[in-house]
Amino acid sequence: MGTLTIHKAGPGLTIQDLGRLGWTAEGLSTGGAADRLALFEAAALLDSDPAQAVIEMMGFGGTFSCDQDTRIALTGATMQADIDGQPLPHNGTQQLRAGQKLTIGGAQRGVFGYLAFAGGITTPPVMDSRATHLTAGIGGLLQSGDTLPLGDDPAPNTAPRKLPPDNRWADAAIRVMPGPQTHFFRKETLAKFAQTCFTRSARGNRQGIRLDHDGSDFTIADGRNIVSDLILPGDIQMTGYGVPYVLLAECQTIGGYPRIGTVIPADLPRIAQAAPGAMLQFRLISVEEADATALSDDSLLRDLTRKCQPLIRDPHDIPDLLGYQLISGATRGDDLERP
Repeated sequence: MGTLTIHKAGPGLTIQDLGRLGWTAEGLSTGGAADRLALFEAAALLDSDPAQAVIEMMGFGGTFSCDQDTRIALTGATMQADIDGQPLPHNGTQQLRAGQKLTIGGAQRGVFGYLAFAGGITTPPVMDSRATHLTAGIGGLLQSGDTLPLGDDPAPNTAPRKLPPDNRWADAAIRVMPGPQTHFFRKETLAKFAQTCFTRSARGNRQGIRLDHDGSDFTIADGRNIVSDLILPGDIQMTGYGVPYVLLAECQTIGGYPRIGTVIPADLPRIAQAAPGAMLQFRLISVEEADATALSDDSLLRDLTRKCQPLIRDPHDIPDLLGYQLISGATRGDDLERP
């Protein structure tokens, strides 16, 4: 077992995993990572369990060190990072040696970055999860000076790996499937929703984000009242004023605002990673089309693992290059002259 020390913590650091399943009836949402895909990417890169706990960084990282060697991976938002001044690749693995300083700066693209360790963060689980759930009061923000237990790296000598860029940053419209209240909206309202270019508001957190737009708001037909019922991440609620909010990992479990539809799971990481000011557009699809995009966790991990490639380092960026035995059998050239 090792120890991670947080020398400097950004304002939005939490421990996250895939969340707590099975507590919705008691009013506790699953929670977990805002960008769930990032945990599977880290697991594919590190050949680890996607349920392992990681550090989620909202907008800014911090400075970290470990007291034993371990492989790490950075996924999710693209964040400037280095180890003792040497740049660290995004969506790739790197060995963090004992005592080295890992520095992660601000997000250059996206919102939520993830720092994963080959052995995972091994804090005591609460209700079968290590995830921080701020709205439920489970855990809290990580602070400068905190230390966290780490599991041992099972294969510390594994060669570095990388994943090719995914489509989180694509300009394609985000797909929305119909929900239980979609039919309450007039056809012309649904058409306007699909034609509107929204701006990701600065108002947003792990519970959800607001979408701003020009023009009239989106109200339901005949001003009906909706009985509160189950809601989930990805649901697009319309407030009483007709302003849309997309729900994220820590959303409440019950809501009474009408939902115009639900962002499909495959596209939800794009919503989570949309920075304030980002332009978003939606495309309404059928339930059958949404079903065709569904992928089990096991299939997702297999697909990502197949995409992993060896990480070829630029010799210019290897400070101790001359310490490597690059050619087997090479000599200094003065063998016969030496005693």
